[in-house]
Amino acid sequence: MPDQPEAAPVSETRAEFGMYTRPAPEPAIAPADVVAGVASVLWLALIGGFFLFSGDGEGSGGALSSVLVLVAIFLPIALIWIAALTLRTARAVRSETERLQSAIDAMRYAYVSQAQAGLNKITVEKRLDEIAASARQTENAIVTFTTSRDTGHVQPSADRKAALAAPKPADPEEEQPALALGTPAEALAQPVSIADFIRALNFPDNANDTEGFRALRRALNDRALAKLIRAAQDALTLLSQDGIYMDDLRPDRARPELWRRFAQGERGRQFGALGGVRDRSSLALTAARMRQDTIFRDTAHHFLRQFDKTFSEFEKNATDAEIVELTETRTARAFMLLGRVTGIFD
Repeated sequence: MPDQPEAAPVSETRAEFGMYTRPAPEPAIAPADVVAGVASVLWLALIGGFFLFSGDGEGSGGALSSVLVLVAIFLPIALIWIAALTLRTARAVRSETERLQSAIDAMRYAYVSQAQAGLNKITVEKRLDEIAASARQTENAIVTFTTSRDTGHVQPSADRKAALAAPKPADPEEEQPALALGTPAEALAQPVSIADFIRALNFPDNANDTEGFRALRRALNDRALAKLIRAAQDALTLLSQDGIYMDDLRPDRARPELWRRFAQGERGRQFGALGGVRDRSSLALTAARMRQDTIFRDTAHHFLRQFDKTFSEFEKNATDAEIVELTETRTARAFMLLGRVTGIFD
């Protein structure tokens, strides 16, 4: 029985991924600035026309009159530009509020998902009898579902190589005996391909990235891959709160054989090239957050463990080109950044 909650529908998850890319910069000249400029020019033209056609006004007030004239000329202009700056600030605050709300919604969804996973583990024994009674109907439903999946994206068998190697028990005597409940759902489901796995680790670019959401949905339906996807989602969400976006990073590329040795358990200073992130501001912000924020620190260490565990299985099936492609994803860049900050490449 799966210990992960069902993946949220695409419509519920699309809003979460906008915070993984840097928001569009504000235009240098906003419409409010243009309106303010036009209004200022018109006001100065009116004042100039008034003095031009009003005749000579000398000796009609002295210094006090001159001060009042200057106030009457420049005070409206100052008010116009104060209003324009206020509108620009309000627009920026509204945009930032929307991004923060997206981050809060993503964290709330992750918390609820973890709570549901814990609840499923507690109630599993109570539901065993019900599952045994409806096992045959469940098998028929699963077979029907798998035969009607998205056939437009089915690739030839040569291109459907599984992303992860099939797990092998270390000791057959310690392996947990299977319950007589029929064929499990995992055995009927087609394994996630390497191409879909890599695309899911990069997350959808925007709300229109149909391929990205399809690959993400398939990865979330796999229990082993879903753990890494959710851990990466949490880490990217927290990094985006400090303005750290993976698209801004340009890490140095390491050789595939170095990544293979790292996946096989080797450690040491010779693997420093894997932490190829050189952006000083991102490294400084991340290191400060690691020291000050315990939630961020726990999330980062959990993500690093999940990536290390999953990548060690991925390396067994992947070619050098596929390893290089994976290291270009947002998830892999987050691993390089957090791994260098925590010192796992030293």
